Amino acid sequence: MQTPRFNKTTIWGRLPAFLFCAAVLLSATPRVFAQNDPAAARRTAAELLDRIHQAAQQQNYEGAFVYQRGNFVQTSRIAHYSTHTDGEFEQLESLDGKPRKMLRHNDDMYTFVPERHLVVVEKRQNKDAFPALLAVNGEQVLSVYEPKMLGDDRVAGVDSLVMELDPKDAYRFAYKLWADKKTGLLLRAQTLDPNGQVLEQLSFSQVRIGVPVDKAAIVNGIRNLSGWTIVRPPVEPVDMAAQGWQIAPSVPGFHMIRQLRRPMASSEAGRPPIPVDQAVFSDGLTAISVFVEPVENNTRKEGTGDSGATHVLVKRQGDFWITLLGEVPQTTLQQFASAIEYKAPK
Repeated sequence: MQTPRFNKTTIWGRLPAFLFCAAVLLSATPRVFAQNDPAAARRTAAELLDRIHQAAQQQNYEGAFVYQRGNFVQTSRIAHYSTHTDGEFEQLESLDGKPRKMLRHNDDMYTFVPERHLVVVEKRQNKDAFPALLAVNGEQVLSVYEPKMLGDDRVAGVDSLVMELDPKDAYRFAYKLWADKKTGLLLRAQTLDPNGQVLEQLSFSQVRIGVPVDKAAIVNGIRNLSGWTIVRPPVEPVDMAAQGWQIAPSVPGFHMIRQLRRPMASSEAGRPPIPVDQAVFSDGLTAISVFVEPVENNTRKEGTGDSGATHVLVKRQGDFWITLLGEVPQTTLQQFASAIEYKAPK
């Protein structure tokens, strides 16, 4: 689920119009720190990135957040608890569209699909779901992003620090992050295009941080699966180089973080599942997935597409389809695709 985010009329109703506008602008604009000491700003940014990563795992929090991409809006509720003895417990529930609920204990994930009375049980692969970032240290992120500390703001009633991360090249998008001053918990994250326009946003609309541990509903939900159809998708590690694939992109900052093989149902009835290999590369903030699958008899076509900050590129290479997917510009995917080579293993 790799998925996803104030009415001042009463307060300001008695102010003259021009004072109302000024008050709104001042309240919505973070105060900018002087960038007189780039080294100090870099240290502050690296420390904040590390705090954001740690807070998502170690803090107890409950709230609702909104994901926005263009005209698409989806609200979810989250509850996360961290214990010294049993690790992490999390419940994530969609509040819009068809009901969905995910329960997690450490890396064990249970995704419930009520209309099919189905629960999918699998190991967590992606650890960057909001409000987490990818599991790398702040200094690694800052090797390809330039930080700007933008001062103070408030999100969902919580005092926050604001930081912008501008890419040092044209291979990635910029990010703007709001983090709780006290704990470092990420409260809002925006992906920005080269013109500074928001492509995607995830933001808490309400949140409570430091709540008591209340894991009972999560534990009971995981234990009581009677009457549900349980599906455990087979996922296994794979060595794509041993399969004949060489992926050595020249895009700076991206490093391979995992390789997996998943089965995909054949388009022909009675045929065995088709193996789909996936290599994931990350620069610490965003990820690019490279999927490789046999051509088989399907109607897929080469081409490109996008949705918000996410771009996709599909190309055929011999007897294989190569699909690249990531929250990066299309040119970055093209650069990755040009570096993929295949030599049949002997």
